[in-house]
Order: sequence, then C-alpha cells, then structure tokens
Amino acid sequence: MKPYHAIIAAAALLAPSQALAIVGNAPALNDGIGRAVVTIVGSRGNFCSGALIAPKLVLTAGHCVQPGLDYRIVEYDRDRRPVLKTVRRVAVHPSFSVQAILAHRATADVALLELEAPAKERVPVVLGVPQPPLAAGNAFTVAGIGVAVPGDGKSGGVVRGAALVATGRPGTLQIRLVDPATQGVRSGLGGCTGDSGGPAFETQAQGQVLIGVISWSTGPNLGDGCGGMTGVTPLTLYRDWVVQTARQWGMPLGGN
Repeated sequence: MKPYHAIIAAAALLAPSQALAIVGNAPALNDGIGRAVVTIVGSRGNFCSGALIAPKLVLTAGHCVQPGLDYRIVEYDRDRRPVLKTVRRVAVHPSFSVQAILAHRATADVALLELEAPAKERVPVVLGVPQPPLAAGNAFTVAGIGVAVPGDGKSGGVVRGAALVATGRPGTLQIRLVDPATQGVRSGLGGCTGDSGGPAFETQAQGQVLIGVISWSTGPNLGDGCGGMTGVTPLTLYRDWVVQTARQWGMPLGGN
C-alpha cells in the first residue's frame, strides 16, 4: 500500500462515531480543552493523539513519530468526513529513548509537528509545567482519540477526556495516573491505543494548562491492556526545548 493510501485508510478507520475513546466510558470533549486535541495518522496506518499549541504547531509523544514515515493531521468536514492536513516537518527531543518507553521508564517522550497550514477547527491551548509540589492525589485531566475497545480501531476517533489522579511518587520525569474510583486495581478510566501523545492538563490560576503528554498505559494491576495506569511525561524538563524549537521554526509561542 502506498504511504498516502495507508494514511487515508487510517483516517477512515477513525471516522467519528458513537463509540467511546479513552477506556472506561469517558465523556466526549467537544468544547474547551477538547478542541485542542488532534488525530495524527502515519503512512503505516498507525495513529496517535496530539494537541495544538499554536495555529500550526502540534505537540505529541516522541514515540508517535518515526524517521522515514509520512504523517498527516486529520480534521473533519461538515459531513464528518476526514480531511488530511500535511505535516511540514517533525522534531523529536534528542534525548528520547524508544527502549525506555517499551519498558515504561521515563524518557524525553516529546515531539513537535509543524503543519503546512493552520488547523481551522482546532483551538491552541496554553503550554506549561506541573505546579509544585507534585504529590500522590494531585488531579489531572488526560484527553485523546484512542480506542474504547482494545484492538478495535473503529472504537476510536472521538475526543474523550478522563479525570485522573497521580499515584506513587510523581516527579519531573514521569507522572503515573489512575482512576480515583478504581486506583488501578480494576478496570477504570485511562489511556489506550491511539491516546499516546494526547495532552495532560492541570487546572492552574490561568485555567487549564497543558503540562505533559500521554506516553503509555497498562491494564489493572500493571497488567497488559488498558484502564489501569496511564503514564504521562511532564514538560518540566522539556518545555524549554519545545519553546526553542518553535522559535527556530519562526513560530514563537505566546508569552515566551
């Protein structure tokens, strides 16, 4: 299959439906922070989530983009048909490690995509870092377009969000989140396939601030699957890289 045709097929598979995304019967996010979330599809049929941080800039996870592949952002027309927007260039943080992600270890899992044209239907969000002190029980909201049923690509494509809380010892390298109702020991709200790269938000003085990206997820009790724990890479150590890369591309972010 040619790369462009693979991208079309992936976008069609993710056409919005009534299916749920982010497992655990998470609500749809049609407004507010949900309007910043975008779908990223690759030439091998892979898909991820991302967030608009400027009219032509998308923040996502480093493991969502691979060298040598083509990527597109998916928007939808008035008839809810997928419309592809070209990604002009991609930058992955130089310290990113695929091996670390596969082992659920902390790494610089951050990437930036520049679009050839502004995203018309999306609204950029404020870029920030988690407020100190980071502690178990701190509240965050994650969002993405991932599947509601593991292994079923057709159950994705709708922007959904989940209110989660930090567990363990959150820090500047990694924040592990769980559904406060299930604490990760049984199935609950959480990221799943396709939610990688989606934004994690924290409520701060100026409102909802994007403070990290979704890097991985597990099933209950750290088992395989989804709905247990959601791993987030905070921007504490990487926000400066994002800002500097945007400036080098001629698109300085507001307030920086």
